[in-house]
Amino acid sequence: MPREVLHFPDDPRPAWLVHPVLALGNFDGLHRGHLKILERVKRGAIERGGTAMAMTFDPHPPRVVRPDKAPPLLMTKVQRLEALHKAGIGCVAVVRFTRELSHWDPDTFVRTVLVDWLHVAEVWVGANFLFGHERSGNFTALRMLGQRYGFRAEKIDPVRYKEFVVSSTRIRRLVAEGRMDEAAALLGHPYYIDGTVVAGRRRGREIGVPTANLETANELIPPNGVYATTVVIDGIVHAALTNIGVNPTFGEGAARTVETYVLRYDGDLYGREVRLGFVLRLRDERRFDTVEALKAQIEADRLRAERLFTRLSV
Repeated sequence: MPREVLHFPDDPRPAWLVHPVLALGNFDGLHRGHLKILERVKRGAIERGGTAMAMTFDPHPPRVVRPDKAPPLLMTKVQRLEALHKAGIGCVAVVRFTRELSHWDPDTFVRTVLVDWLHVAEVWVGANFLFGHERSGNFTALRMLGQRYGFRAEKIDPVRYKEFVVSSTRIRRLVAEGRMDEAAALLGHPYYIDGTVVAGRRRGREIGVPTANLETANELIPPNGVYATTVVIDGIVHAALTNIGVNPTFGEGAARTVETYVLRYDGDLYGREVRLGFVLRLRDERRFDTVEALKAQIEADRLRAERLFTRLSV
């Protein structure tokens, strides 16, 4: 977690906060484009002798403004704060996004939050950042308000990967389609979910492939199928094979589960907190006529994953 997390409107401005240089955005996924903004903010804070900060919103504004169309998020709030800290941002301001705040015009938001509360010196945003009631404020409006209230406003040009602009929206679509290697290229790391290992039906153990069932608070789960994954256990990265789905070989109507077979590992994982990273989608989930056929396919999947992880040195 960041060293300091400030909440608007609950927390007063701390006395130690000097010349804040602020990255403003939702930062869902904390992808390559976000990291470029954060690097510029950290540099600006050093130049000014100020504080490098990020500001984000909770809940995600679409949840309040148009909940029926709000996308599933790439990160939980805890993951976002952790990722911002890892990126070198020591102070994060979290704005509690409410229906009332969604009706503020751009001037009211800037004056109330950025100026009166934080006394910002500099604000950096992505090229397509929009804010205020009905997203009526753009970068031009932010820069004009900065001139009015005495802070500098700057933007970062879009970051591209090959021919694509890196964005949270594009990454969500890639994850939802199971294109995990492409999502990782835009994120700068494999897409991951966190969770607790819970008791399952022990079918994997019965057929000689013990699996860990993951219970997660992450909203965006890749589509059903078999994936080459990594599992972080006590800070150590392990190679793994993960099945997402309903185990059709064992009958219909089962609940959807995330089951992971950790390669070359025989420890007890029940109750442990783990991080599951998705490297590559290997195949669809499918029904097998016999358990032996399923076991043969799992062995083929394992060999394919082992070859992949050998190349990746996992």
